[in-house]
Amino acid sequence: MSSYKIIMTGGGSAGHVTPNLALLPKLKNKDYEVLYIGSKDGIEKEIIKKANIPYFEISCGKLRRYFDIKNFSDPFKVIKGIFDANKILKKEKPDVVFSKGGFVAVPVVISAYLNKIPVIAHESDLTPGLANKLSAPYCTKLCVTFPESIKHIKEDKGVLTGTPIREELLLGSREKGLSFCGFTQNRPVLLIIGGSLGSKYINDLVRNSLMELLKKYNVIHICGKGNFDENLAKLQGYKQFEYITEELPHIMKAADMVVSRAGANAIYEFLALRKPNLLIPLSKKSSRGDQILNAASFENSGYSMVVQEEDINSKNLEEKIDELYKNRNTYIKAMEESTVKNGVDKIIDIIINFSKK
Repeated sequence: MSSYKIIMTGGGSAGHVTPNLALLPKLKNKDYEVLYIGSKDGIEKEIIKKANIPYFEISCGKLRRYFDIKNFSDPFKVIKGIFDANKILKKEKPDVVFSKGGFVAVPVVISAYLNKIPVIAHESDLTPGLANKLSAPYCTKLCVTFPESIKHIKEDKGVLTGTPIREELLLGSREKGLSFCGFTQNRPVLLIIGGSLGSKYINDLVRNSLMELLKKYNVIHICGKGNFDENLAKLQGYKQFEYITEELPHIMKAADMVVSRAGANAIYEFLALRKPNLLIPLSKKSSRGDQILNAASFENSGYSMVVQEEDINSKNLEEKIDELYKNRNTYIKAMEESTVKNGVDKIIDIIINFSKK
């Protein structure tokens, strides 16, 4: 029987789930029984069940910053989610709750607070997302990834930990990655990532430039669910995936550089792996601007080349990638000098501290 029990939560995108997985090995080594609360049909359900963690479903409403008719009904789903979570917490009696954010986490955090269970939350982006803003008053501590984030956290709850990175991600094999993709030509490897849900903008950008890119690079394209292009499936030097799990460490190791959105988890993985990267942050037209801030922080530190969505097109994408490759050693040197560490140990220490209390 385990000494402690922890319930983890978070969902809506892989960025709200995979950092939880990074904590699992050390939590289990510290004798924690781990359970998970998520939504009924979110991406977290598939990811967590693959990790063989007991999974509990609750009702949840999406939190939106824009007008939608569902804004009138979803608050009732959140309220139902609080009752759902309360039932689970009373039965399981965890010592602590760890929240990675996303709309499913809000009812869990509120319910934990009402049951006097310590809540440790983690915010990946430079400024807190809406879910963590709503959850913050009910959290015991809110861990943050960027040094600039501390000033956005009230009541002295903020603590700088960095982001948790899965240990296996650091143990990839370049040879296995190249073999998995079937690359035979000795060319630099370009990895394209549009986020766990994919990015139509980046997908179109890359595919419109693909024939020119393939003259110089082998291209690995993680395009998102439903975005696989059968017409390009047999193209030599181009390998596309909807989503990657077990092989991701090898894919990342094989890559010489990366083109990506600027989600915090992803860019901190590039930093840990010392991968020169071109970031195309999600614009304010379709987001709250968090990726723009994330990218600016990394650009200022010399870790990334950044191009705004409105400034990139199929014609200059190749030029930017060539420039990145030409200056790759400059970016690698800056990343090697970084003092940012993997956040796993700091977060585990906080969880243990408040579990004992």
